Amino acid sequence: MSEANTPQTPELSQDGLAEDLARADLYGLLANLFFQPPDQILLDQISASGNSEAQDNQAPLANVWMNLVEAAKNSKAADWKAEYDSSFLGVGKPNIFLYGSYYLAGHLHEKPLLDIRRSLLQFGLEASDSVAETEDHIAALFEVMRYLIAGEDVGVSNLTNQRVFFNDHIRAWYDDLCDAIDADPETHLYKAVSALTREFLAIESQSFDMV
Repeated sequence: MSEANTPQTPELSQDGLAEDLARADLYGLLANLFFQPPDQILLDQISASGNSEAQDNQAPLANVWMNLVEAAKNSKAADWKAEYDSSFLGVGKPNIFLYGSYYLAGHLHEKPLLDIRRSLLQFGLEASDSVAETEDHIAALFEVMRYLIAGEDVGVSNLTNQRVFFNDHIRAWYDDLCDAIDADPETHLYKAVSALTREFLAIESQSFDMV
């Protein structure tokens, strides 16, 4: 998203700021991992980070984060690229689709994509010309969430919009995507990404239910 690439941080309490920055960072990392395979610099950063991405009171999230750290430590960028290309690109139909329309409507470029575009217009966002993926790609949706958490315009980047966008465009199908990754016998490294995605978004779902 052209206006979601460089989010700024709104004014929050110190505790709220730290929590929201952590959420935004994790959405950003997952967006990066799903948009393209990580390079060695990112893998080294993940390997060196330990459990810094996890909250102390969220042991399940800490556990799945450490699984990703271990996967990053014990692999090279070339391994991730080979798996990404095989699982999410492939020749013809990919093993695993990363698009919401596929899981919600059974086909690509269906009504869920149009619904997302309407939501983005309400936020004043539009797809970047340099990005070939459609707006229902999981990485694009995570980038929008990052912007809604950490963007400068509090009229757009606020908890209400986060909850509505998440519930309308992510919540109904992220488990299906994770199930597809977990079930694919050729996918190994991205199972750690799937586990982190599933646990993090489950926490997000619970938090939004309390709003």
